[in-house]
Amino acid sequence: MNDMTQNSEAMESASPAEMPVDMDISQPQDHYAFLADIKVRLSVEVGNVSMKVSEIMDLREGSVVELDRQVDQLIDINVNGTLVARGEVVPVKNKFGVRIAEIVSNGMARARVERRS
Repeated sequence: MNDMTQNSEAMESASPAEMPVDMDISQPQDHYAFLADIKVRLSVEVGNVSMKVSEIMDLREGSVVELDRQVDQLIDINVNGTLVARGEVVPVKNKFGVRIAEIVSNGMARARVERRS
């Protein structure tokens, strides 16, 4: 029996008085509260292209690589490599930022965000 099984069984058999004080599982959203402090990698993908190794080896300073995405298309926003949203690049002080335009779900639901022209 591993530690996780032992801990799970101990929690199932524990009386409410023995449950950790900060663990409130009465609401469904509380089941995921422990995930809030886990760090993940958010990345954006402007576009991509397939190239031969010889073409990559020919790249020099000043070379331009044309990507598969149109300028007016939304960029992909990934969390740990999984597409979660699409948006557009915006300036934030002296850095790049991204404005979320749509949230991607199983049904491709779209957030109601007005895109700028």
